[in-house]
Amino acid sequence: MDIKQHVSLANFSTMRLGGTAAYMAEVRDRGELVKALTWAERQDLPVIMIGDGSNIYWRDEGFPGLVLVNNVLRFDDAAQSDGSHLVTIGAGENWDSAVARIVQANLTGIEALSLIPGTAGATPVQNVGAYGQEIAQTLVSVEAYDRQEKRFVDIPASDCGFGYRTSRFKTTEKGRFFIMSLTLRLHAGNPQPPFYAALQTYLTEKNIQVFTPQVVRDAVIVIRSSKLPDPELVANNGSFFANPIISDEHFRQILAAHADAPHWPAGEGRVKVPAAWLLEQAGFKNYHDPETGMATWPTQPLVLVNEHAGTTANLLKFKQKIVDAVQQKFGITLQQEPELLP
Repeated sequence: MDIKQHVSLANFSTMRLGGTAAYMAEVRDRGELVKALTWAERQDLPVIMIGDGSNIYWRDEGFPGLVLVNNVLRFDDAAQSDGSHLVTIGAGENWDSAVARIVQANLTGIEALSLIPGTAGATPVQNVGAYGQEIAQTLVSVEAYDRQEKRFVDIPASDCGFGYRTSRFKTTEKGRFFIMSLTLRLHAGNPQPPFYAALQTYLTEKNIQVFTPQVVRDAVIVIRSSKLPDPELVANNGSFFANPIISDEHFRQILAAHADAPHWPAGEGRVKVPAAWLLEQAGFKNYHDPETGMATWPTQPLVLVNEHAGTTANLLKFKQKIVDAVQQKFGITLQQEPELLP
């Protein structure tokens, strides 16, 4: 096991900010994970596991322990007697590459999650979702190392504590589990309409009437590419804020001043409001902040872009400007999607 010292964490976040890790090592299988954890325990060091850094950013203070980079690769497709397929994906697999393989096999269930950056292991943590699909809809189980019980466990989807863009891995038991793989139940055949509004609009405009997994994947790639920057070219963490869910009463107050406010029903007397619209109304559309070196992406204000911010402190300052402005205008406190580590 190769353990490196004094590694810049800015190279392990697509926001390209952060301090230094005292130690870092790559993990490719169960044995390497156990070996790394045993070494860290003997050194009395804290441990964090990451993927490719697309949904995290680091504090300027860095991390005084061992950072494990998950590179567990696996892809198994097992056809079932009921016609479904159980597909197991290693946590270190590139997520979009895994989606591409699944679509090529003409399996449906996650094609709308195309072009989402990051590794497969991050998808259950965030309950990743887009264009009407989310990982909780197809997940069967997660294989993980339980740091509390010091053993590998299989966690069924029903025990993952899924909510909108969240799970037990992100909230109540953050840091307890190191995810090694996930198993999805997918089905052969074509996705069925109605589709998410933006996706349906694109398909209608292109006069597309036959909906295969590949057709939907191609459409999502075009839509996402037109709105979002490539993190390999532009420093960003994707959508920085989740769409807030508020009460019907609160939304009626917003409607009184903004009759055309977009929204979706969220059940149980609640409404989901697009965070992008809130940012635009608060004056942050295509906004460039000379004080912090941060900006919002021209076609999607939810994407915060590091133009020339030198520190995470600058990003946090810019984030707070947005949160304060939206809170003052709408009485809504935005919640960030990427995780600030450690």
